[in-house]
Amino acid sequence: MKRARTTDDRLYELHASICQILANPTRLKILNALRDRETAVAELARRVGTSMPNLSQHLAILKARHVVLTRREGVTIYYRIANPKILRAFDIMREVLFEQLFEGRRLMRAAAAGARRSGARR
Repeated sequence: MKRARTTDDRLYELHASICQILANPTRLKILNALRDRETAVAELARRVGTSMPNLSQHLAILKARHVVLTRREGVTIYYRIANPKILRAFDIMREVLFEQLFEGRRLMRAAAAGARRSGARR
């Protein structure tokens, strides 16, 4: 018998959807480029280092999920972060990454030092 989806199940699905949207290097570059200020789309493409068509695809995804907002001034479209908490999440995950990298390097140095000591005993 199939179990009915609960509100909690739906919330987990939406949570996963946001995480999937942010699980892309180009979209992370976009968020970081928008960190300090609203940016025109052409400038954003230059800062992110991608083509306009590629940038447009990523921005459409971010806009559809309300991660970024737009403002039009004449023919220029400006993008900005919709909610500063998105950047807090970005920064926390980056801190976790750096901690993991640091711990991995520490373990490798300890293993290398142990191998040198055991090699010197032979």
